[in-house]
Amino acid sequence: MQLSVWTYEGPPHVGAMRIATAMKGLHYVLHAPQGDTYADLLFTMIERRNHRPPVTYTTFEARDLGKDTAELFQEAARDAAARFKPQAMIVGASCTAELIQDDPAGLAEAMDLPCPAIALELPSYQRKENWGAAETFYQIVRGLARRDLERSPREGRPAKANILGPCALGFRHRDDLVEIHKILDQLGVEVNLVAPLGATPADITRIGEADFNIVLYPEIADEAARWLERTFGQPAVRSVPIGVGATRAFIAEVAELAGADPTPALGDTQSRMPWWSKSVDSTYLTGKRVFIFGDATHAVAAARIARDELGFEVCGLGCYNREFARDIRAAARDHGIEPLITDDHLEVEDAIAEAAPELVLGTQMERHIAKRLGMPCAVISAPVHVQDFPARHSPQMGFEGANVIFDTWVHPLVMGLEEHLLTMFREDFEFSDEAGPSHHAAHSPSPARIPVHDEPASAEARVPTRTDGDVALAEPQVSEARVEGWTDEAERELKKIPFFVRGKARRNTEAFARDHDRWPIDVETLYEAKAHYAR
Repeated sequence: MQLSVWTYEGPPHVGAMRIATAMKGLHYVLHAPQGDTYADLLFTMIERRNHRPPVTYTTFEARDLGKDTAELFQEAARDAAARFKPQAMIVGASCTAELIQDDPAGLAEAMDLPCPAIALELPSYQRKENWGAAETFYQIVRGLARRDLERSPREGRPAKANILGPCALGFRHRDDLVEIHKILDQLGVEVNLVAPLGATPADITRIGEADFNIVLYPEIADEAARWLERTFGQPAVRSVPIGVGATRAFIAEVAELAGADPTPALGDTQSRMPWWSKSVDSTYLTGKRVFIFGDATHAVAAARIARDELGFEVCGLGCYNREFARDIRAAARDHGIEPLITDDHLEVEDAIAEAAPELVLGTQMERHIAKRLGMPCAVISAPVHVQDFPARHSPQMGFEGANVIFDTWVHPLVMGLEEHLLTMFREDFEFSDEAGPSHHAAHSPSPARIPVHDEPASAEARVPTRTDGDVALAEPQVSEARVEGWTDEAERELKKIPFFVRGKARRNTEAFARDHDRWPIDVETLYEAKAHYAR
């Protein structure tokens, strides 16, 4: 373990919470001390769910360690069974409670509870959140699936599929499901069940009735799908439909297993991404360098879309979940770059600064990193914060998901160009800082200005404000302090470069100056460095 301000994944019992919260009729009894009871915060605030997570804690305190904490667990389990009357329970310990070795699994088994109790062994100091979610889902499927079920013959009925993987706190999982249902409807495929999101333990008992499984999120469902393939002979669709090309591959794979005609689904006319990505408006984005980091499934998909569908150049690719490092390494080889497999956000920040991309695609951590480095960024993967659970329909999968991805990725670059144009024409009377907002009256008063430091405020150093009642609210704007070793003329010339690549230009020029002992940096050095790195 490593102490950190930020972490990509929580401990494995958080993964178990995600499964329990996604399902209905399931309750999680967690042996945990005070301080580990943050499920409500995760799911009601971040995901904005309108139901509290079904988790009961023992919440033992320091003074309880001198007596029998196992009795506290048994009492909590009995109370949860009587109060919530779940169809099934899962029991386990948090990372802190694991240290006192009370064995919740053995205790629950000896209690003769009125519903099935599925024991979870989640080694908190070796594994993390996604693994915990996958292991929990696998144990639920293995513990509840009826093995005596016999599938009815395929003749005369539509094919049935299980959709596996969507869960709580997932990145756009609920919206993705809407798009997958549309595709299956067009192919005439019947959905046997969706799990864990929205499924009950009773639903899980009939999981073997499906003809095949669709693994939407391998980080959550791959282990369970492999067990179902061995136990029930259910093949799995493993194409993840993120992007236009991958959606077409997914449709073809589902159609083959279902014995269906893929034409109705492949003829979907809702996708505007292929046209937009070839339009005049987007051609100036061709060749933009992009750094990608997230969970393996979304990162690999993003790299494929970036290169094959938008014409970007992938200059960095990595993931934080080491269980899927092989997939990232294979994708990185395909792109001719070195993979980055780490859960240390500081290492990711160093890699992004070194690569100096023009766009960052990542998690909420990379959003903060990109903001500090002055780079455009779009979020493509969990972990995410509340703003990435939008009220609108915003999928990542299917043809509509491809439209959303195009907008999400391209808009930061377009806005970067717009900001640069405003900067270029700042001396013009219409666009200067002294001019009022263009959508206000022609004679609106100029907004107040706040100078940076104690120096007279220049056009580049002013921070505009807006007025809210009687309070002047400063709007954040990246300011660039003058760097020693640059002449004033060179600094002015540097600011003519678009701000979203200006940091890279500064670093390259300073490296050139160090290598050739060209101090101070003047305009001639700046352009010689540009020519040197353009070769």
